[in-house]
Amino acid sequence: MTASWVSGSTRARALVRRGLGLRRARRLAACGSAAEAVAMLALTSYGHDVRPGQSLPDAQRAVVATLAWHIRVLTGWLPREGGQMMRVLARWFEIANVDELMCRLAGRPADPEFVLGSLSTAWPRLRRSGSLAEIRTTLAASPWGDPGGSTRHDIQLGMRLAWAERLADVLPPTARCWVLGAAALLVARERHAERRELSAAVRDRCRVLIGPDAVAATSITEMTGRLPSAARWALLDVGDPGRLWEAEPRWWKRVEDDGRALLTGSGFSAGPVVGAVAVLAADARRTGAALELAARGGAADALF
Repeated sequence: MTASWVSGSTRARALVRRGLGLRRARRLAACGSAAEAVAMLALTSYGHDVRPGQSLPDAQRAVVATLAWHIRVLTGWLPREGGQMMRVLARWFEIANVDELMCRLAGRPADPEFVLGSLSTAWPRLRRSGSLAEIRTTLAASPWGDPGGSTRHDIQLGMRLAWAERLADVLPPTARCWVLGAAALLVARERHAERRELSAAVRDRCRVLIGPDAVAATSITEMTGRLPSAARWALLDVGDPGRLWEAEPRWWKRVEDDGRALLTGSGFSAGPVVGAVAVLAADARRTGAALELAARGGAADALF
C-alpha cells in the first residue's frame, strides 16, 4: 500500500457520492419534459457538462462526458500502476470517439469527441485518420492491435474485444467477471442474434476470452453451457436470441452491485477505485435513461 493508493481509494469513495443515485434518478424521470429534466440535472454534479437548454441527445452526451471527467480527476490521485489501469478502463471513450470519427468520414452527423487528455491510448493519432483503412493501420500499430478488418463493423467489434482482453488482464477478479460476461453477450449477439460469421482475428480474441467451445456453439443455449462460470451468468435463462436485450440490465445491475461491494470493502487498493468507476458508470447510464423517460412525458414509477 502506498500513500497514493490511500488517497485514491479515499477519493474514489467520496466521488461516488457525486452520482445522482436511484432516488434522484426517479425524480428526474418523473419530469414532464426533457427541458425540465435537463434544467434539474444541471444543478447536480452532472452540471460539469450538462447545461440548461441542451437537447436530449446533447444532455445525454454531457452526462457521459461528466463521467469521463470524474475518471480523469480520480486518475490524478492514483499511483503509476493505478493510472495505467484507469487508462485501460477509459478506452471505452476512445472507442466512442472512433465511432464518431467513422460517422464523420461517412459524411454523417457526429457528436463531439470526449476529452481524454492523458487517458488517451491512441486517439491523438487516430483523430487524424482520413479513411477506415487509415484507422485500421493506426490501431494495428498501437496497443489496440489490428481489429481484423477495415469495415466500420470490423473496427467497432475489434476494438471492443481488444478492450475486453486488456481489461481481463488488469482488473481484480470480481471485475473480470463483468468483462467475460460482456464478451459473452457480444459474441451471442454477433453469432446468434445477427447471424454474422466471425473473422479469424475476432474468433481468436473470443476464444481467449470465453473459450473455443463457447465460440463454436450453434445456439445460445449450447453456448451458455460451454461458457466458463465467470461468463455464464450473463446468459443464464436467455435461450432465445430475441431475449438478449433482457441480459443487458442484468449485466448492469451486477456491475453496480459488485462495484458497491468493492467500495465497502476494507483496505486501500485498486478494489475501491474500480468499484467507484463501476458505480459512476451505472449511474450515468441510469441518468441518461431518466432523461429519455422525461422526454417522453415522464414516468413517476420508473424502474431502473
